[in-house]
Amino acid sequence: MKINGKLIQSIWFDETAQELSIIDQTLLPHQFSKLTLESLDAVCHAIISMQVRGAPLIGITAAFGVYLALRDQPGQLDNSCQRLLQTRPTAVNLHWALRRVHSSIVKLDSNEQAQAALAIARQLLAEDAASCSAIGDHGLQVLERIWQQKQQTHTDPEQSPVLNVLTHCNAGWLATADWGTALSPIYKAHMQGIPIHVWVDETRPRNQGAALTAWELKQQGVAHTVIVDNAGGHLMQHGLVDVCLVGSDRTTASGDVCNKIGTYLKALAAHDNNIPFYAALPVSTVDFALHDGVREIPIEQRHGEEVSHLAGLDAEGVLRQIRVTPVGTRVSNFGFDVTPARLITGLITELGIFPATASGLQALQKLVVKP
Repeated sequence: MKINGKLIQSIWFDETAQELSIIDQTLLPHQFSKLTLESLDAVCHAIISMQVRGAPLIGITAAFGVYLALRDQPGQLDNSCQRLLQTRPTAVNLHWALRRVHSSIVKLDSNEQAQAALAIARQLLAEDAASCSAIGDHGLQVLERIWQQKQQTHTDPEQSPVLNVLTHCNAGWLATADWGTALSPIYKAHMQGIPIHVWVDETRPRNQGAALTAWELKQQGVAHTVIVDNAGGHLMQHGLVDVCLVGSDRTTASGDVCNKIGTYLKALAAHDNNIPFYAALPVSTVDFALHDGVREIPIEQRHGEEVSHLAGLDAEGVLRQIRVTPVGTRVSNFGFDVTPARLITGLITELGIFPATASGLQALQKLVVKP
């Protein structure tokens, strides 16, 4: 996607300098800074601290982390994979990417493993960019259909209709190799000339919506408005949301979707107001081994300081952190929740759109696992 008019991916490997670079997402939207990751320790820290985040991007970064570990210390395949697996528990892409790297190189000589790991990491990067673009193409069909329906029912001659999409957290190109998942259809619709407007949930406590999604949309010229997390239901009641579109960090074989905390509440409000609710995700995000998302998906609990403190620019433009809760107050900080399949209109993947049902996921799995 474009940053200040220049095409860039969220992660890249410089072959000449032999350097892995990322965008430090903890500094956005106030500062656009590139960060070089030179070791396994640096990659683990980047994932844990959320300098890189988003299920697909976490998996890709971890794959590059295996390369850096083996480059520095050949023979450390199992140890490096174990360390990376412990960084974040919820997103299945991390496990998926590391399994793919491990199974592909485990039988090679130790002095061959590093370059093989690098080749796989670069392949994952290219595949994810292509997958996200395809998600956008399929999701565009959904948005075009809803847009056509809105045009047919629009009755106010003095006001031009706009397609209003509500999204939660950041499922854009910052969370993937390129394009994004939930934002990919939005970018494609914007490029098609559909007058689209995005309601951006702030997404407390880390404000990925207000900080990252809003920054992305502004860079691409997409109309958007940041709202507090609890405003979505109100907007839906007043007919100001046409469709909800979110990402997924893990999707079960029955169609349950695990996404940023608060997604479940948006789905409940959408269901109550008869508003379509879609999840956009690459197939790598589906965990076909799990069936009950609420009981089986491990939910990450993050440090309470993310809730008790806020970071932002002061009047002098200095980035500061302030406390918003009383000293000594206990804080709970669940990172994700699970939206049951019954609340999801459909799953938008790179292979097409599928019902959020066991049979729908079985049909998807047949396309993934060839007989």
